[in-house]
Amino acid sequence: MNSKLRDEHTDSLFDAILLLNNREECYNFFEDLCTIAEIKALAQRLEVAKMLRDKKTYTDICDETGASTATISRVNRCLVYGADGYNLVLDRLQEKDKDK
Repeated sequence: MNSKLRDEHTDSLFDAILLLNNREECYNFFEDLCTIAEIKALAQRLEVAKMLRDKKTYTDICDETGASTATISRVNRCLVYGADGYNLVLDRLQEKDKDK
């Protein structure tokens, strides 16, 4: 855990997110909290992470998502050397898809 990230305000933000019950509540909260561009950037990074795990090339990822190579590289670095947040969520999403 990055000690520069953890503080009382960030804890409160994450506690608030954990109180959301469904996708509609997430849309409502994040629409109030973030700009559309910020939400789209977060969604893009998650899609980039999925595609990197699927062994897609940077060119394919750029073409499909519009992400810059710098963004793709940053997400890749997080997948390999990060706190495993992407991997945790992507594994859970994959399991959820299997259960459908």
